[in-house]
Amino acid sequence: MDTQRLLHAADRLSTWVGKTFAWLIVALMLVVCAEVFKRYALNAPTAWIYDVNNMMYGTLFMMCGAYTLSQDGHVRGDFLYGSMKPRTQAALDLALYILFFLPGIGALTWAGWDYFHDSLAMRETTFNATPLPLYPFKFAIPLAGTIVMLQGIAEMIRCVVCLRTGEWPARLKDAAEIDVVEQQLASSTYVDEAARREAIERVKDIDEAARQRSGGDIKT
Repeated sequence: MDTQRLLHAADRLSTWVGKTFAWLIVALMLVVCAEVFKRYALNAPTAWIYDVNNMMYGTLFMMCGAYTLSQDGHVRGDFLYGSMKPRTQAALDLALYILFFLPGIGALTWAGWDYFHDSLAMRETTFNATPLPLYPFKFAIPLAGTIVMLQGIAEMIRCVVCLRTGEWPARLKDAAEIDVVEQQLASSTYVDEAARREAIERVKDIDEAARQRSGGDIKT
């Protein structure tokens, strides 16, 4: 139980960070729309808009990585993985985390801190008519690396638990595509109640089978 609470605490942190920074996509959309209007309707382009777009998108991409990892949402390229037993999946995952994840994310976090420190020391700015500070954006590199590292350690603990028990420990449930499908079917006026319930259960069974094959089972 203590291990499960620890895993869920890491999941909550990653989820909170990911959902908080996900709002950057709304800000990015508003900035782009405003710039398109200024550029083509008012003939008054903004010099710094390209840099702002890059910084916002880069921050969004980095800070949502731990959330995606906590939801087992990263793409798996190995079609053999889904047919493996949970213990085999856990052993493979643990080996890859040790061989690649820990050195890679550790190097990213370490180098990112130096990168940020040097940028802060020189008060680095962008090269345009209206210079913008770069060091706040570069701070996102070690920050994102630290959070991804914490979530990665939680994933390694999940692997150890699975090796001991033969089952993947539960993840925190979050909104997924299946929830959207269920809401759409529930509000549909083109099918009767019996057909609606049957369709929802069928979709749930398909989603559950897919999660079991991928090792990403989510339990309530």
